[in-house]
Amino acid sequence: MESLRLDDRVHRTVASSGLTILSEGLPGVRSVALGCWVRAASAHEARPQMGVSHLLEHMVFKGTERRSAREIALGLETRGGSLDAWTGRDHTSFQAHALDRDLAVAADLVTDLVRRPLLRPADLDLERNVVLEEINGVHDAPEDLVFDLHSALLWGGHPYGFPILGTPETVAALGSAELRAAHARGYYPGNCVIAAAGALEHDRLLEALAAEGWFDGPAGAPLPPAAPAPAHRGLRHHEVRDGQQAHLVIGTDTFPHRDPRRLALSLVVNAFGGGMSSRLFQRVREELGLAYSVYAWQQYFVSAGQLGVYVGTAPAAADRAEAAILEEFDRLAREGLAPAELEDAKRQLQGQLVLALESPASRMHRLAAFALHGEPWRAVDDLLREIDEVPADLVAAVAAEFLDPARQTVLRLGPER
Repeated sequence: MESLRLDDRVHRTVASSGLTILSEGLPGVRSVALGCWVRAASAHEARPQMGVSHLLEHMVFKGTERRSAREIALGLETRGGSLDAWTGRDHTSFQAHALDRDLAVAADLVTDLVRRPLLRPADLDLERNVVLEEINGVHDAPEDLVFDLHSALLWGGHPYGFPILGTPETVAALGSAELRAAHARGYYPGNCVIAAAGALEHDRLLEALAAEGWFDGPAGAPLPPAAPAPAHRGLRHHEVRDGQQAHLVIGTDTFPHRDPRRLALSLVVNAFGGGMSSRLFQRVREELGLAYSVYAWQQYFVSAGQLGVYVGTAPAAADRAEAAILEEFDRLAREGLAPAELEDAKRQLQGQLVLALESPASRMHRLAAFALHGEPWRAVDDLLREIDEVPADLVAAVAAEFLDPARQTVLRLGPER
């Protein structure tokens, strides 16, 4: 194994199996957050198998070689801890939060889920129904469904446009063979990243993982990332649906997580719609009174990224809200951020970053992101300095390119006009 000390309390080890392990010791806490990220998720799915990664994430909790579903549930909860999982576009993650004395228990449980699930056909019908109810819940929540519909419109037939949960039809067609194939394809050490933060020592973490067999077997390379996603810009679609509100997402593609313009775009999006002081909140809610909820967001994938604006408003006001938002898109694209506004955006982003890193779980997520996206380690103070040094001309160029109204794809979900 190759181990490297990245900072005073940050260590990285790359095992001969291909597994990457990162840890950060945090003084003053008595807990540990430990997670395993698998580089296999919805972006790796074929259309007929949409939702297989998410269904697999559910199925591993139904039983492992060592534990029943009940024993998995009790493993940390009876000790005051928790166990969770989620499926994203590029990665599936399994996470534990426990007292520091239970680090080995957390490592054992996460390993059981990732490496030793039974995936019994007898459990599949029950868990499939659970996932179908989850899909129904999204369909009954237009403020959630509108994001899936916008992604499908923006990305077309690329997997970034697939619903992570799948559809009722694809989930109904999935069997044990598909689940086992998905597990064999992605759930091996060389395709995983393990990160932990809290009251721990790196050597003790390595010992716990060695006891679970993570360093055994031949080396394996990670799965290749999803192919670049061609976006469909400037499209408009109204999905007609009865309801008391119209829900709109207005947005476009950007760039992958590793792009050096990421901080500049984050500054733009924060100033645009990142809080009560943002342009969108002040214009659409405070000045015009057209919506309760309006905000901008961005997210980055391995092979692409996107930004957008969400607004929920009365159907009769939807056209006015959309026009006002596009006017703000245009103004920021043409004028950029004023010097004082840019300084405020920098302070805001720095504050958000520091406050978000006040827990072991958030530190764990940050560690994993460096490995998953192939980025060099940066201490928090270095990142704060980078934010300070983002030049105004780069911010202006990013705003001009990605906030151009003609580039935005618009998805409206709600009643007829």
